[in-house]
Amino acid sequence: MHGHSMARKKISTTIYITPEQSEQLKQLNAKTRVPVAEYIRQGIDLMLEKERHNLPGQLTLHVPSGR
Repeated sequence: MHGHSMARKKISTTIYITPEQSEQLKQLNAKTRVPVAEYIRQGIDLMLEKERHNLPGQLTLHVPSGR
């Protein structure tokens, strides 16, 4: 889910996080060398997946098995 994000065009936005969130993200970045922005994108992906039922979209077609 997350591996393809580096090749895609990104849109700049501003977010506000707590000092604690900022500090923990910086520590994570120092240890893993994964950019803080990538962790934020992954967090957004997790929330969008969790809340997918609240987003508009195509309904899946359920075909009953066995007649």
